Amino acid sequence: MLFVLFYIVAISILVLHFTGFLARRNLEWLVLVLAVAVFPAVIYL
Repeated sequence: MLFVLFYIVAISILVLHFTGFLARRNLEWLVLVLAVAVFPAVIYL
């Protein structure tokens, strides 16, 4: 269940990033937070 929630949040952040919404609101740091959250799983796999 948490994986589904994480994927929904991650996809939402990426869509907002590519539409420019995050840049206009000065929230680009959310993309970096998402990258840090994914990083341990990439190393583990």
